[in-house]
Amino acid sequence: MPKIVDKEQKRKDIALSCSDLIYDVGIKKLTVSQVAKTAGIGKGTIYEYFENKEDIIFEIINIDIEEYHNNFLESIKDVKSTREKVFHFFNFVIDDSEENLKHFNGYKEYLSIVLSDNDEKMIDFNINCNLFFYNQLKLVIQEGIDNGDLITSAIDFCEPLLVFEKGLASKKMTEIDFNSRELALNFINNLFDLIETKKEKNHV
Repeated sequence: MPKIVDKEQKRKDIALSCSDLIYDVGIKKLTVSQVAKTAGIGKGTIYEYFENKEDIIFEIINIDIEEYHNNFLESIKDVKSTREKVFHFFNFVIDDSEENLKHFNGYKEYLSIVLSDNDEKMIDFNINCNLFFYNQLKLVIQEGIDNGDLITSAIDFCEPLLVFEKGLASKKMTEIDFNSRELALNFINNLFDLIETKKEKNHV
C-alpha cells in the first residue's frame, strides 16, 4: 500500500530544511536547485509541492512569521500591562541580536523586491502579512480596553502604531547607527501616557 503524504506538512518540512538559504544566499539569488539540494530531494519533487521559487519564499516567510508570533505570545504571557506588551510587539525592529538581525536583513531584501519588482503575488502577500500583524496588535489593544487599562479610542491607534513600526524599520535600513530602541520607547511611552486610563496610571 503506497504511503500517504501530508502535502501541507511536506511543504513545511521542505521550507524549514532550507529556511536559512534565503538569509545566507539572498532571495534574488536563491535557486530551486539549491533548495532541492539542501532539502535532500530531486528538483522535480520540489515542483510537486511548490509552484515556483516565490512560492517557496512565501512558505519560508510564513514559517518565520508563525515562529515570531509564537515567540511574541510566549514573551507576553506573564506581562500584565498593555504598554509592556506593545514594547514586545516592536521587538523585531528594536532587537539587535545576531539572530534577529539576520531576519531583519532578510525582510529588508524582501521589501526591496516588493517595492521595485511590482510583482502582484509579492504585493498581495505583503498586504496579507501586514493584515496579520495589524490583527495581532488589535487583539492586544482591545484586551487592554476590555480590562479597563486603556481608553476606548485607543483602538484607533493600531494602524498608526504599525505605520510607526514600518517607519522605524525604514530608518533602521537606511541610516547608520540609528537607535531604533530609544525612539520606539519614547514614542510608545508618550502614546500610552495619553491612552491609559487613570486606573492604569494609578496602578503604575
